[in-house]
Amino acid sequence: MTSKTYRATLIEGDGIGPEITDSTVRILEKLGAPFIWEKCAGGLGAIESNGVPLPEATLESISRTGLALKGPLTTPVGKGFKSVNVTLRQRFGLYANLRPTRTIIPGERFDHIDLVVVRENIEGLYAANEYYLPLGDDPRAIACGGGFNSREECARIIRFACDYAVANGRKKVTLVHKANILKIFSGLFLETGRDIAQEYDGKITIDERIVDACAMQLVTDPWQFDVIVTTNLFGDILSDLTAGLVGGLGMAPGANIGEKAAIFEAVHGSAPDIAGKNVANPLALLMAGGLMLAHVGRHDLKQRLDDAITRVVTTGGVRTRDLGGTSNTSEITTALLDAL
Repeated sequence: MTSKTYRATLIEGDGIGPEITDSTVRILEKLGAPFIWEKCAGGLGAIESNGVPLPEATLESISRTGLALKGPLTTPVGKGFKSVNVTLRQRFGLYANLRPTRTIIPGERFDHIDLVVVRENIEGLYAANEYYLPLGDDPRAIACGGGFNSREECARIIRFACDYAVANGRKKVTLVHKANILKIFSGLFLETGRDIAQEYDGKITIDERIVDACAMQLVTDPWQFDVIVTTNLFGDILSDLTAGLVGGLGMAPGANIGEKAAIFEAVHGSAPDIAGKNVANPLALLMAGGLMLAHVGRHDLKQRLDDAITRVVTTGGVRTRDLGGTSNTSEITTALLDAL
């Protein structure tokens, strides 16, 4: 196996970020992951030290490495700062948000779940074209929000999902939309998907669902889904829903992938209420590290990591409180280090 190494940006994050990042880095190093870390600031800590949540040095590091592992970052409410995550996605053209959902702990209500949500990451309603309209004496009487979907971006995210399915032995891609009501805004996505489906004839099956029907079916018969591809807002909501099928956001890794950079993260927030208490679940960020390994072609190491996580939380029974256990961050970290 190749001994090639990769420089990668490391952002600890806020709240529980430093704890779960430390755990993840230690485990990846024990695994022999080929990353050389450039530690950079971001979020609230960066505001305190640099005056902005995303210092130029951090952005320059990501531009240089094209690879980053990011702990949860907090965007201050009402402080005039744009969402850090949205800024990163738009700055680096991270158009594809990959959210795999897989059962690790057996015996739950939803068992044997193995599906993937692919979310378009830079258009849709998260383009955040927002403004007020005055009415009478109230200058902010009406709040307006606009988004956009381009044919080019719809095609790119749908092809990404289809190519991912083919490369990973998946059988079906489901286009999720609201074209019955939003006939232009969401209709363009569906129309583009139907056109692209012809390119994959004989390779995978491509079907479609209205988003509300998809949400209902995900909690009545989630096993019918394989890869879901959808627009920004729908993908954000459905990927959190699918995380709930397998134990919550503590089991939800995410990858934000573009043509020149990729940023891997835990999907959950910074959880300041439990920061510093050694009770946070590091698995989502650790599994994001696994996605990062696959991204650089080290599928062998990702498989070893996945196997170790499964052994620890099932036969080993080492689980944090959010997974119904009593173990703390240090204990699950030690168990994973031992398993490797």
